[in-house]
Amino acid sequence: MTQERTGVATFKGNPLTLIGPELKVGDKAPDFTLNKNLLEEASLKDFAGKVKLVSVVPSLDTGVCDAQTRRFNEEAAGLGDQVVVLTVSVDLPFAQARWCGAAGVDRVITLSDYKNHSFGKAYGVFIKEFHLDMRSIFVIDADDNIAYVEYLAEMADHPDYEKAIEAVKKLV
Repeated sequence: MTQERTGVATFKGNPLTLIGPELKVGDKAPDFTLNKNLLEEASLKDFAGKVKLVSVVPSLDTGVCDAQTRRFNEEAAGLGDQVVVLTVSVDLPFAQARWCGAAGVDRVITLSDYKNHSFGKAYGVFIKEFHLDMRSIFVIDADDNIAYVEYLAEMADHPDYEKAIEAVKKLV
């Protein structure tokens, strides 16, 4: 039975239902199957041995999601080769590629959860009402343990960029 969580997230004040568990620091990061821009699959093991900053956004074509992805793209330049920055959304892979090209985003790897929502459900961010993933941040260490988590309570809010970057820097 799939876990449903209520009372933990809203969109413009309206309650949302999140599907999946609430992950905590110290948990083993669940595997996932996402799609890259040319529809090839990607999973957690594809980034083995690296610190992973996973920025989850509902859609790149919204203001906060655009700003969040651009910000982490800028930050990625100073994080070094031991770190990979991933942006996960439910946007189609082709739309992600188009958006990255138009935005000049070249340091973040965009991954799409459109097909089976495996990431959203495994990480507890799949929004039942919208079939989107809730804005959140996960920092996963090189051994695939969760080192930092931020589940936003309001979908339209920005994450705490500084805390996420600080969590990454502690691991490298």
